[in-house]
Amino acid sequence: MVGLECFLDLVRALGMGSCLSLEGGVPSSPGPGNKRRKRRVTGNSSATAVAPPSSNLEMWLHRVPDRQFLNGSSDFASLFSKQGKKGVNQDAMIAWENFGSPDTIFCGVFDGHGPFGHVVAKKVRDALPLKLTSQWVLTNNARKGAADDTNEAASYQDHKDMEHCELFMTLKDSFLKAFKVMDKELKLHPRIDCFCSGTTAVTLVKQGQDLVIANVGDSRALLGTRDEDGSLVAVQLTVDLKPNLPREAERIMLCKGRVFALQNEPEVARVWLPNSNSPGLAMARAFGDFCLKDFGLISVPDISYRRLTEKDEFVVLATDGIWDVLSNEEVVKIVALAPRASAARALVESATRAWRSKYPYVKVDDCAVVCLFLTSSTSDISSDFSSTGEEMSSGNSSQYQVGS
Repeated sequence: MVGLECFLDLVRALGMGSCLSLEGGVPSSPGPGNKRRKRRVTGNSSATAVAPPSSNLEMWLHRVPDRQFLNGSSDFASLFSKQGKKGVNQDAMIAWENFGSPDTIFCGVFDGHGPFGHVVAKKVRDALPLKLTSQWVLTNNARKGAADDTNEAASYQDHKDMEHCELFMTLKDSFLKAFKVMDKELKLHPRIDCFCSGTTAVTLVKQGQDLVIANVGDSRALLGTRDEDGSLVAVQLTVDLKPNLPREAERIMLCKGRVFALQNEPEVARVWLPNSNSPGLAMARAFGDFCLKDFGLISVPDISYRRLTEKDEFVVLATDGIWDVLSNEEVVKIVALAPRASAARALVESATRAWRSKYPYVKVDDCAVVCLFLTSSTSDISSDFSSTGEEMSSGNSSQYQVGS
């Protein structure tokens, strides 16, 4: 297990596609700070307790135990990504068990877009968890110090409720700060041009039975759980942050950005510059895409909390290559029927077939999936499904939704 001290060493070393329309071309990147440069190819580095120079940080991270970022599986998670037909695979994913403590897991999927979307997605995949850990330690210490100044009597149940609330508030603050620092680093990065490239991010931290989710963009988190009749149902845990959502459109238009769909794709609302039909971004929040950050695009995540129960069986994180062709209920059924080790792959392959069937003349999108299983591997996931799923529902557990 990698301890918090090692996490902080890594943070110190960091130094604190289809989503773009081609209608109006790509705005040029201003200034010498955003010149496009070739990425340096670095050599191997050994896995030690002290973080290596930042040029070798990626190689170091790839050797960290319990950190998965390639196709494969573990006792708790199944991961799979597949390149579509649009060019380089711009999706990235991660499942990190023992994330700072033995009972904590970090998961995320990232859907890059634009000329350097694949680079941005991988950068966020690698750097965001470290920034989150750093902020988590700082926020937790600050809150602990504040709590020591108070001495309030409470019942055991009140104490447990306060613990859940405290964890959520701590992680909420940590996620908000980590996302802000991550976006700032991308803006100042000397070798990654993020002016018209970016990525989504749907991420979660599971600690014990507490689940906190932070989301920007239109990737999605979905829960497979049991209803009162014992049927397996789908509960959507995040909102797809599209530009035509009322709160998103209002913010964008207040910042002089424009939201409209092209005539040849009336179902896809996009964000446009005030005086130019570019870049046409099909989401309202993202890392990067700094050409739009002055016109309503933000990287502030939507954050939600759920207290897991014995009825909750798995969480699916996936990029929109899955959700564009499969319903929530179809996703839950596919994952439940597949062997755990190949659940993510079964879902991606099902989506690929659905793309070819539903849109035979459209290029298949990249897909990335992380399936996080909440029950022991010996538990049997039945094929008894409900015909209707719930969306943003709390069921029998407590769930908070934090708007931004």
